[in-house]
Parts: sequence; C-alpha cells; structure tokens
Amino acid sequence: MRFPTPLLQGRLVRRYKRFLADVDLDGALVTAHVPNSGSMIGLDAPGSAVWLSRSDNPKRKLAHTLELVEALDDPDAPCLVGVNTSHPNGLVAAAIAAGTIPELAGYARLRREVKYGLNSRIDILLEDEARPPAYVEVKNVHLRRPARGDGRAAEFPDCVTARGAKHLVEMAGMVRQGARAVMVYLVQRADCTHFRVAADIDPAYAAGLRLALESGVEAVCWSCRITPQAIELERPLPILHGPIPHGPIRTD
Repeated sequence: MRFPTPLLQGRLVRRYKRFLADVDLDGALVTAHVPNSGSMIGLDAPGSAVWLSRSDNPKRKLAHTLELVEALDDPDAPCLVGVNTSHPNGLVAAAIAAGTIPELAGYARLRREVKYGLNSRIDILLEDEARPPAYVEVKNVHLRRPARGDGRAAEFPDCVTARGAKHLVEMAGMVRQGARAVMVYLVQRADCTHFRVAADIDPAYAAGLRLALESGVEAVCWSCRITPQAIELERPLPILHGPIPHGPIRTD
C-alpha cells in the first residue's frame, strides 16, 4: 500500500481523548485524527516524530490523520510504526490476492465485511467451491515492550478488548460448523522477531485465544516494512505461547 499523497512530518505535542492529537508541523499546531482506539503504549510520548496524511475532503472535520510514529526503543535504530488501524484489512486483503500468505492462498473469491455469527462482521471471507470457506479476522499490532522478555515481541492487545474476545468465540463457532477460521495479526513495525499475546494486559483475551486455538481456529502473524511512502507485508513471525521467560527467547 502506497500513501496516495506525501506524508507530512511533525512532532507530537500530545494525544488526548483517544482519537485526537496535537502535532507541530513546522511551527504550526494542527489537530489530527488518531485512527486507533488502543492505548498506544510507547508511541504517544510528546516530542516523538510523527507523520500525517492530509485529506482535501471538505466534509471532514479534521483534515489530518496520524499515520506513523517513530519509536525510539532502540536509539541507535529508530523504527517507524504504523498506528492507523484502518489499513491492516486492506493490506491483508491485497496480500491474500497476491498469494503472499501461503495459508490463505488459492481461494476463488474474497469478500470483505461480511455478516456472520450472531451479530458480527468478518473482516475477510474467502470462498471456493473446492473447499470450506475461510473466515479471516485481522488484528492490528503495534505494541513492543523492550523491558519484557527479550524485548523483541510484538504484542496484542495493548488494552482490554471485549470486542476482540467476542470475535474469538464467533470464529470458534464457525469452525464447529465446518469452516476455517484464521486470525491474522498484522504487525505494523519491523523491529520484532516473534508475536505473543499480552496476557498481563488482557487476561480474558489471552484465555479466549487459547480456547479458540484448541477449538481449531488458526493464527498467523506477519510484520510490515514501513516507510513514509508505503506499508507492505514483509515476513511471517512465529507465534509463541506461554509465560514470558526471564532470559532470551529462541525463535529458530
């Protein structure tokens, strides 16, 4: 995915009310929309370098959108992190269409935002006459906590997500009906080596994922290469389970 127009670089002044951020753009203070309902742990420090997109749509209340934040977990190797949670569904859909994700390749049809379960919408539905349908739920991942474990885990969620836990139950239900159900954790950063559930942040989600996997729900994780020009899937990451050990984590 390429950004349709050049992003504007600035400095974060503050993030507030979850969906708003004040940003210094070359001395001009603008208020930007923050398309992220999470806590954005480690990505909301005042003074952080950020990149905004700008829309010319006159119907929008805020012209600017927060897209990228420079994480300084490693001062010698700063990392750009995508925080716009509206991008992952499109990124994964494009990757599936291109055959990038082997576990989801080869289906004849792809539909998005399809109603299913009791009262939910699946992000992506893959269909083919030759095999059961695949219900694909995409989760945006941007959390990395350098002080935990080896400091290289991408983690989800970064706040309690009752909605996410509900989706796990719905997907397990689709497996019982004979369909496939696949969680795709999309890491919008390139400095992680593996994925873990942040069980200390949301124990209920961690328990729900464990039960879903035991019920036959599948899970894959991919990290992204991020630049101010584009975001693209780069490589799969292993998904590790269990408590975070105190020493270095082997991922080979």
